Amino acid sequence: MRFRDIEQEVIAQLCAQAPGVLATGGGAVLRPANRDALRAAGTVVYLQSQPEDLMRRLRYDHKRPLLQVADPVVRLRDLFAQRDPLYRETAHHTVQTGRPSVSSLVQSILSQLHITAPRRLN
Repeated sequence: MRFRDIEQEVIAQLCAQAPGVLATGGGAVLRPANRDALRAAGTVVYLQSQPEDLMRRLRYDHKRPLLQVADPVVRLRDLFAQRDPLYRETAHHTVQTGRPSVSSLVQSILSQLHITAPRRLN
């Protein structure tokens, strides 16, 4: 699939550059090369969302081809079952997104990062 080939090339290039934040698409973890590059390049935080939470956020987004099906919640559950183990394998930290405010979510992420790398965050 050409999209995944390009995605892999871009992830490899970005992981080789200076440190920063890289937010990947949901399927980026499908390729072992991407998982390896991400994990080796820095700290990976998996923002884990349950399928029902994702559906609530995406219900008005009609531009996602994978969700243009009769039952998008079933599709999200299938994608979660496939991808969650791969994200867990890749991530240094997992943060449940649920329904917290953005500021609470940011605080959770910073707390996780501070536990493992306090000198880098000061």
